[in-house]
Amino acid sequence: MELRLPFFIGACVSLVLALLVELAAAKVFTEFFVGGTETPGYAINALAMIDVIVLYSLVWMLLSIVAPRGITGRAQGIVTLFFSCSGCTGALLAINAAFILLMLMLSLLVAVPFGTIIYLAVWGDFARGAAAATLAIAMFLKILFLILLVIAHQRFMQNKGLLVLIGLSLGLTWLVGFVHALLPIILVSIGDQLMTLVIAIVALIWFLLLLIGAVIATIKAILSLRKVA
Repeated sequence: MELRLPFFIGACVSLVLALLVELAAAKVFTEFFVGGTETPGYAINALAMIDVIVLYSLVWMLLSIVAPRGITGRAQGIVTLFFSCSGCTGALLAINAAFILLMLMLSLLVAVPFGTIIYLAVWGDFARGAAAATLAIAMFLKILFLILLVIAHQRFMQNKGLLVLIGLSLGLTWLVGFVHALLPIILVSIGDQLMTLVIAIVALIWFLLLLIGAVIATIKAILSLRKVA
């Protein structure tokens, strides 16, 4: 079965647009749906870390289909090594920042009365409408990405790692929206920050798995080059 390129391009465009929405780069979406209200919180932005890994994995799967396996196999280890190292660094920074801010929020909330007053003044309100609109658009684009990917080539669905990543992306997107809707309005910022921490930890674990695989692949590539020499 050959790759249906138009559908694959459509899938990639959908995923990239979802990334832009999560990074709040596509401000036109939130302006259209919620009248220019800025998307609140950090969890939606953190989702981009997972989707970057999905996009990266997808690129290498495409290369394995259209390019000689010997070339892509050797290059993938080295490129993934740099990608995973950068991702681990970014995820660690995100975890540190999310944890510090979460502790600050909790400390202020329980420090009655003045700490609580400061917390309520800064984080007591949360624009649920803007967040819900952003998450709805991101979820729609991710579902569209999945549908187009299946149509493009069934081989993509045979990759268990890619399926787990897509499932994580969809599941975490839904979970962020669920937390935003479930908690009382004054606690939504704390819930959002907790989800940011969870997403960053999940991303770190996946980047570490990529790093381990990249180290092994790089060592194998170096040994194979030595044998050839």
